[in-house]
Amino acid sequence: MTADLDHLKTIEQRLLWLSAWTVHNANNIRKKEDGAIKVGGHQASCASMVPIMTALYFNTLKPEDRVAVKPHASPVFHAMQYLMGNQTREKLENFRGYGGAQSYPSRTKDVDDVDFSTGSVGLGVAATAFNSLVQDYVAAKGWLGDTPLGRQVALVGDAELDEGNVYECLQEGWKHDLRNTWWIIDYNRQSLDGVVHEGLWEKIEAIFKAFGWRTVVLRHGVLQREAFKEPGGEALKEWIQNCPNMDYSALTYKGGKAWRKRLMNDIGDQGDVSALLDKRSDEELDALMNNLGGQCLATLTEAFDKIDDDKPTVFLAYTIKGWQTPLAGHKDNHGGFMNNPQFAEFQKRMGVPEGEEWDKFATVEDEDSLQKFLDSVPFFAKGTRRYTAPTVKSPGPVWLDDRELATQAGFGKILDALARGDSDLADHIVTMSPDVTSSTNLTGWVNRRSLFARREVSDIFKEQSIPSAQKWEFSPEGQHFELGIAEMNLFLHLGQCGLAHSHFGTRLIPIGTLYDPFIARGLDALNYACYQDARFIVAGTPSGITLAPEGGAHQSVGTQLIGMSQDGLVSFEPAFLDELSIIMDWSFDYLQRSGENDPDERTWLRDETGGSVYLRLSTRPIEQLGPRNRDNEEFRRGVVDGAYWLREPGPNCEVVIAYQGVIAPEAIEAAGRIGNDRRDIGVLAVTSADRLNSGWTAARRARAKGHSSAMSQIERLMAKVPRDATLITVTDGHPATLAWIGSVAGHMTAPLGVEHFGQTGTIPDLHRHFQIDTDAIVNAANHLSAGRRIRLMGG
Repeated sequence: MTADLDHLKTIEQRLLWLSAWTVHNANNIRKKEDGAIKVGGHQASCASMVPIMTALYFNTLKPEDRVAVKPHASPVFHAMQYLMGNQTREKLENFRGYGGAQSYPSRTKDVDDVDFSTGSVGLGVAATAFNSLVQDYVAAKGWLGDTPLGRQVALVGDAELDEGNVYECLQEGWKHDLRNTWWIIDYNRQSLDGVVHEGLWEKIEAIFKAFGWRTVVLRHGVLQREAFKEPGGEALKEWIQNCPNMDYSALTYKGGKAWRKRLMNDIGDQGDVSALLDKRSDEELDALMNNLGGQCLATLTEAFDKIDDDKPTVFLAYTIKGWQTPLAGHKDNHGGFMNNPQFAEFQKRMGVPEGEEWDKFATVEDEDSLQKFLDSVPFFAKGTRRYTAPTVKSPGPVWLDDRELATQAGFGKILDALARGDSDLADHIVTMSPDVTSSTNLTGWVNRRSLFARREVSDIFKEQSIPSAQKWEFSPEGQHFELGIAEMNLFLHLGQCGLAHSHFGTRLIPIGTLYDPFIARGLDALNYACYQDARFIVAGTPSGITLAPEGGAHQSVGTQLIGMSQDGLVSFEPAFLDELSIIMDWSFDYLQRSGENDPDERTWLRDETGGSVYLRLSTRPIEQLGPRNRDNEEFRRGVVDGAYWLREPGPNCEVVIAYQGVIAPEAIEAAGRIGNDRRDIGVLAVTSADRLNSGWTAARRARAKGHSSAMSQIERLMAKVPRDATLITVTDGHPATLAWIGSVAGHMTAPLGVEHFGQTGTIPDLHRHFQIDTDAIVNAANHLSAGRRIRLMGG
């Protein structure tokens, strides 16, 4: 393929101008509005990406390709989409303003066909590799149809390579035979606080090669390579390659005269070198020294078009931060911006007349020819590339009849039952776990549905008749990804599987499991997945201090609060199997919804928009309530809405116990003991403090907007409780999870929970230590509720 360099050069200059003008215009507006000037970094960082993005989008890419654009290149991305008619002038003029084009490309906030949200450094990079694995998965199932496999491309800032998740991703990709992935590193050698260390590119290259990637170093552009062929060119090449990054940046900023003086001083007055320099003006010499591989369209298009296989490839593209702007090379340019006199000079040099700053084709001589070229660019030929997929129906709740079981075990049995069936839902479930498949009860599912790999790998233990509870067979038909122990990879992979409907037009139901305390390890990637509006179910287990013998490091305290605070994620913590069955059935539907933002006026929750689900489960077996409530619509609705009365309070209620999760037996026993000496005891079974709290705040906002009758689930439940009753909340987690319920109707509250790191011991030992056992609940009622002292056990 031969690139049309003339048209590409024109587009390059239009993108350089439009992106710089977008930032400059926003700076002036923000300065007038609130004195804030915070978008300067975009002006320098995005300039170096203009040639790379021009070569990629307007020459190399196809519609099936997907690109994660580095955060600070967003003005170039928006300018490109504006040029193609996919972005509005109004949003560009309001760049970084309310409702305007986003500072960093966002799938959920921008209108111009963003493939991957970026902004949390390094995560968008790794997401492309996991998206490639998802593409292989849906292709192996035959769900891509005639759509060819696309390349998953990341435009990477060199400073992003400091992020550990990038290297965790490389290892996981190597294990899963990664392909069709390109990473293009904008190697401008400048980060927020300075210039990168010498020799970094050699380390980068070695790492990628170790994991089986092809490395392509784009150090010199055509001008430099041609100059190297001239007499004296080898000496110039050696000088460039040995010049320290700091020096090269400073000389770039100072310009042609500084280059000439430094080169003559360092290389010496040699005839050939002197002739090479003398035949070029200061301006031409500056252009030569700025002609690095990542700034040269001919070099970029040639390198990109040369790759015709699916081997993962990293391009190390040498660039100059602030390329072709007055900011080029200055070590402070990340936070710098062109002032008005500088920008006026830049505008003059770009040839854009005043009043035509937003004209897409300003300075273009042959507009018809350029428009014809744009209309034929392959990547944009099919318009925006957001797909939809049909909803996969659930066969209904899977009921379990065990008299005593833990919710983690119940979760595994429900999936095993689905695996044994032949439902469409089961066929679209894909599970994954970071090296804890067996200990999170996924073994039954995996044994029936096997592990995924593009190539079949037999189970050696099975072949040699060695007994094992696990059948580790890999094949394209498999439905489980066995990941390494890095939780960041788990959430990145869950996130990309949860976007398959949008990226590939096919629905996946991703389910991931991990140890509950280690959610914090992958929290950035979890937040990133939710920000992208990915849809998945994650089961964290065991909850709280359940794993008592293993000590504090394996006990989770704050994960309930993470579940409550994370946008895009609904958290549940069921105590009983029937609750879990109802929640899982509801979740399968919830994560596929994509309705409007209108709230349900019964709960004031925005359920029709859908989202992801977090299940906080336990390894502690507890006695079940029995199947008597399965056909009770109020019970089933209460489980999903967040709470129901396990023991409804009477009109003279003195004490209410509200519990969430595995602490249910203690709450129930305490209610029985307290009931001997207090009247009409109520027991509130909370299945989701998250949904209760969200509904409460949403109803309050609705009332503030004039919906005077708006009432949330928790308000309805607490309306039955006399004002002078005492509320005791208890959970195996942070007490703040439920403590807020006392504010709903102004009840005196005793919040019981765990606030400190645990230690080894039995579950009763630790429940007693943290005062969340039956005696602690009874004692709280003794101290806070009026009346005679409640008799303790045997009293």
